[in-house]
Amino acid sequence: MNLYTCSIDLANDAKALAFAHAVSEWMGFLQAEGVIGHWRLYRRKLNLASDSHRDFILHIEVADLAQLDRAFRLSGSHDDHVATLYSAVNTLIAQEEFGLYRPFPDPERAERMALL
Repeated sequence: MNLYTCSIDLANDAKALAFAHAVSEWMGFLQAEGVIGHWRLYRRKLNLASDSHRDFILHIEVADLAQLDRAFRLSGSHDDHVATLYSAVNTLIAQEEFGLYRPFPDPERAERMALL
């Protein structure tokens, strides 16, 4: 299992509960389509964090890079329903940072691999 993390600050006029609802709708759709596994939204507590930490963290589990690729492809589709769900989340975000993590140590030891 791989973990795609999103650190998020909301736009100034965005409401946290509206954001949480929009994320739930979007992630639920992606999960129902089978392009992500489990997901979880966290919010900073008691403002206890350094300046480099955003207000929200979204963790999304994907089985492998192929599943993540399917999620990106679906997100970029021209389907009106997909665009509406995606936009409902994206328009509430001011800043975001992303990262992809894997369990470690792992059997692939990707940092030692190369194609050439």
